[in-house]
Amino acid sequence: MKKITDKPQKPARAVKPAVANKAKSTAEKKSVEKKTYQKKPLEKKSVSADKTSTEVSQAAPSPSGEKLQKVLARTGIGSRREIESVIEAGHIKINDRIAKLGDRVTPKDKIFVNGQRIIISPEASRRRVILYNKPEGEICSRSDPEGRPSVYDRLPSVKGERWISVGRLDFNTSGLLLFTNDGELANKLMHPSSVIDREYLVRIQGNVDDEMLRALREGVLLEDGVARFTDIVEGAGESRNRWFYCVVMEGRNREVRRLWESQGVKVSRLKRVRYANIFIPSHVRVGQWLELTEKEIADLCLTAGFDSNKLTKITVPSRDEKIQRERHEKKLRAANHSPKIIKPKKS
Repeated sequence: MKKITDKPQKPARAVKPAVANKAKSTAEKKSVEKKTYQKKPLEKKSVSADKTSTEVSQAAPSPSGEKLQKVLARTGIGSRREIESVIEAGHIKINDRIAKLGDRVTPKDKIFVNGQRIIISPEASRRRVILYNKPEGEICSRSDPEGRPSVYDRLPSVKGERWISVGRLDFNTSGLLLFTNDGELANKLMHPSSVIDREYLVRIQGNVDDEMLRALREGVLLEDGVARFTDIVEGAGESRNRWFYCVVMEGRNREVRRLWESQGVKVSRLKRVRYANIFIPSHVRVGQWLELTEKEIADLCLTAGFDSNKLTKITVPSRDEKIQRERHEKKLRAANHSPKIIKPKKS
């Protein structure tokens, strides 16, 4: 006979689920730990790759100097695209080799364009623009075989740079001429895409009627294409000597004279009075020059659609430069208001 106890033993079958559940829990835990362990090397590898990439990029040396076409455009030789074409044609040399697109240069390099040495100006120079009231009888070239006076003879000197003319005026044309030490600004001001007004005061000998003025506004076919005045306003004068203010949007050679001459009349006097938003101040006499202020230069750049922030030019003049500019302007004003000496009449 079996002995009956107060506490019966638990059946062996009841133990199996607990052991199974425990084993399952342990297996899941190990699986999770295994997955977590497998991810860590991947994350570590990714971070290591990024770090290596960063170290390589930091170690890579940056190219020295400036692009060749940018440096030459600043000297006023031409626009960047024009210079790129000259480079492709093989007309530019750096030191002793033919230049190619993508070349960079430093102030130590020697640059030759069509065999002529080009002096590289410092990059960090102040952008300057001066206004010159050109008289008749001066050429717009730097030298002349005939020995005629040049507009550059009266301009102030610039250290390590040169003045670049914004357009030209004929030998017998007077008036406003702009000069700058920034070649890219000069190219932008002269380019037809900038659509900049050039206003002239012209004296006409001959009969001018409404039909002639209408034709000049609508367009006249010249040797180099159709040209026209965007505006014509009659000034003083009567009979066969009349003054007109006329505006063109391009800078073709002798365009104003050729337009009037195409109508059978003669231009006896021609003077440029405005370029974009710049007029000749009343105190600047013929043969005198005046430097534009920073605000005037900024307005001029805005009119031409020129982004002045693209270039690393220092736009603020030094204290000494400001003093010299103020003294020069005071001198011009004083000369303009000086009393005229009246000579006594001979008895």
